[in-house]
Amino acid sequence: MAQRVKSYGIITLGALIYALAFDAFVAPNRFAMGGLTGLAQIINALVPALPVGVLSFLMNVPLFLAGWKLIGGHLLVSSLYAMAVSSLAIDGISLVYVFPAMDPILAALYGGVVMGVGLGLVFSQGATTGGTDIIGKLLKLKFSWLPIGKLILVPDMVVVALVAVVFGTVDAALYGLIKTFVCSRLMDTVLYGLDTARVAYIITDRWREVSRALLEMRRGVTLLQGQGAYTGAEKHVLLVAFKQREVVQVKRLLREIDPAAFFIVCDAHEIFGEGFGDYQKEEI
Repeated sequence: MAQRVKSYGIITLGALIYALAFDAFVAPNRFAMGGLTGLAQIINALVPALPVGVLSFLMNVPLFLAGWKLIGGHLLVSSLYAMAVSSLAIDGISLVYVFPAMDPILAALYGGVVMGVGLGLVFSQGATTGGTDIIGKLLKLKFSWLPIGKLILVPDMVVVALVAVVFGTVDAALYGLIKTFVCSRLMDTVLYGLDTARVAYIITDRWREVSRALLEMRRGVTLLQGQGAYTGAEKHVLLVAFKQREVVQVKRLLREIDPAAFFIVCDAHEIFGEGFGDYQKEEI
């Protein structure tokens, strides 16, 4: 129960951040938005009496129902909640305060950053805010190796182009594309970039001492068999995964045990297993 309350708290925060980004950066500068929010912008531009938030909510309902079997009940409920919060917040904030327009480049960059953080928080809890977010989630089932931000980027760009046509200016599309790209990168950073783990390959003649020291750090070590191409000598290659904050400690350990050790560090994301994360079926 406590975990669910925490999850919905994060979804609420993310949805509010998303709504604030829309009202503060996108709406006053008339940027082209992607997804159903962008389509709602088109309708709102043609019929100003129809609010963007309400339109977005109404257009999302059929899409949610269509994706029920594929995305599952948990995602449906949490996403409906996120969509409702963001839609109400978009209209609510605009009623309380109308943000002035600002420098379009700053608005596109910071709007993308803030919106990406908000969407990343929502997605981190297995929810979406509807529209192309759901399309991205459905595509993720087919193309599981691709980051969700990149999957959402393509349909969003199509809608951005349509919004620009309605607004009658190429600038709306260009600034909108900047915002969409930045938003996509920040979303992926929130979802995947915070998992700051590293994988290292260590080649050393003192592999027993290095292995023992790494095990004392409570890090598992896998021994790989290697051979020097020039010397033909048999080598032990140590494969070890560790947290980013432990990089300095591992370097110091190697310098003390074997300064001549060959040390390769690679970025790693979504490491599962003891000492790291566990695989979750609903994970993005």
